[in-house]
Amino acid sequence: MTPRELIPVDEYCKIKEADMKTAMALSESIRNNTDKYMIDKDQRPIMDLKHMFETSVAIYGDRPAFHEKPSHKEPYRDITYKEAKADVDALGTALHARDMRGKRIGIIGDNGYAWATAYLSVVCGTGIVVPLDKELRPDEIENLALESEIETVFYTKKYAQQFNELRKSGTSKLSLFVNLDGENLEDYEVSRAQLLDEGNELLAEGNRDFLDAQVLRDKMGILLFTSGTTGVAKGVMLSHANICTDLMISPTVFIVRPTEIFFSVLPLHHTYACTCDFLVPLYKGASVAYCEGLRYITDNLAEAKPTLFLGVPLIFENLYRKIWQNVRKQGKEKLLKRVIKINNKTKKIGIDLGKIFFKDITAVFGGNMKRIICGGAAIDPAILDGIKDFGINALQGYGLTECAPICALNPEIDTHSNSAGYLIPGFEGYIEDPDPETGVGEICVKGDNVMLGYYNKPEETAEVLVDGWYHTGDYGYIDKNNFVYITGRKKSVIITKTGKNVFPEELEYLLGRVGLIAESMVWEDVAELAEDTLIAATIKLDLEYAKETLGEDYTDEQIGKLLWAEVDKINAELPYFKKIKKLYLRKEDFDITTSKKIKRFVAENKGGTEIK
Repeated sequence: MTPRELIPVDEYCKIKEADMKTAMALSESIRNNTDKYMIDKDQRPIMDLKHMFETSVAIYGDRPAFHEKPSHKEPYRDITYKEAKADVDALGTALHARDMRGKRIGIIGDNGYAWATAYLSVVCGTGIVVPLDKELRPDEIENLALESEIETVFYTKKYAQQFNELRKSGTSKLSLFVNLDGENLEDYEVSRAQLLDEGNELLAEGNRDFLDAQVLRDKMGILLFTSGTTGVAKGVMLSHANICTDLMISPTVFIVRPTEIFFSVLPLHHTYACTCDFLVPLYKGASVAYCEGLRYITDNLAEAKPTLFLGVPLIFENLYRKIWQNVRKQGKEKLLKRVIKINNKTKKIGIDLGKIFFKDITAVFGGNMKRIICGGAAIDPAILDGIKDFGINALQGYGLTECAPICALNPEIDTHSNSAGYLIPGFEGYIEDPDPETGVGEICVKGDNVMLGYYNKPEETAEVLVDGWYHTGDYGYIDKNNFVYITGRKKSVIITKTGKNVFPEELEYLLGRVGLIAESMVWEDVAELAEDTLIAATIKLDLEYAKETLGEDYTDEQIGKLLWAEVDKINAELPYFKKIKKLYLRKEDFDITTSKKIKRFVAENKGGTEIK
């Protein structure tokens, strides 16, 4: 493919005038909306990501945009919006000078300022950005690099050898290799620092190739690859319009102030993190503090003192579990529960004692946390409610890569912890073929946030995009107040021999509420002949909980009795066709995707020792 030809200036000006009218119309519709959940209706119009970043710099220029630790022992360093723009302009100018305009550019590596500025230097006027999953195997990364036809790649030193092998193979279009670390460079590599120097020299000479670059709002600007629990990765083509729609609509149901500090721990190659944990704060004038890695979460939270934390269930479940484990070790479980009960009553009359009683607990989140947002998968509502008890608002959202990613989000003023989110005006949804009794069917969504399609997969695109509606593959229902509830994935549903639908996610949620169980996977056991379908569950123990409950020398027999006692309680509340009839105990970790979801159709995940 050849780089996109420049559009004549007069024609381009007309295109951008039309883009601005579209953005202003959305801004106006938000301002005039009477929806009670939309508490922040002041959303400035943005045409594209270049326009978003430039206007944010104009408004918030001297405020910090990023906080990053140069090393673990050094304090966070603040980088202002103006400083970030200077680096983005230099990188973009250098990329233009190296003939990368209109081309595909990959980025792979850890979250950080270097990753963020590389991304912005591409989307703000150079070409199409292709964020690559750093957790994939080398052969998978190579396949994505070839499939996406990237010609430049930004990478950290961990991936240098891998891209050198790809270079030597001669099978890719890669011609520019940018080492973000810039140490011990090979002859074929260029460092980020070198690109910055090149770009700054050209800017000083008056070069405006990047500054005046054309950005087409409705064309593909971002190519993201999914990482589902089944099948191979699909390239999702997103436009600037897709992302900007999410940026303008999603922050309406909670207020993001310029003083907010977002805590960035989720990998930025996932659209959830990229849109919500990177681009949203930039749009709203807030800042991003980068976590050094999962093992440093508590240290970094204490130092950065963020106000907003986006994560996945696994992160919040672990933090919440550790809080209660520490409380139990101190013998204060009953006392804490009593204090929570009292405080929940006093809050109703305007007296919140949480700041006094829960100070040590909220310190786990840095001491300044105002809200957390959970996405990526369903979380136990009891955990969200439990975090709320400590004085931190806990919300759940629903999205997919194909929707850039937001489909629904719980509002701040009336959070439904058991709902995946609220369909904010601008995000439409309906249920296809709902069950007459339960109302459950496939969730379909529509809006300007929905992708252009799957890259080089017209047939698969046509299967999921029908008359503008994206068929999500998720089953659930929408209540009369437009809150979305998810029961499971279409691909994972178990259809019993009697024609009933069993959603594994529903049973896994119930199992997840058992303290003894760290993780579980529910599946159909076809190994034995039976009159009806056998629902089985493979379970991984919470070892700490097991030791606390049974002592260090517990036996498998003791564990089996406890597990079956808990499962029997669950089964007692379920219709016969949903009952869990077989249990397997697993001691090793499940095989998971890079987004930390258990792979359902991997045979090894169904293995384990049967618990009689």
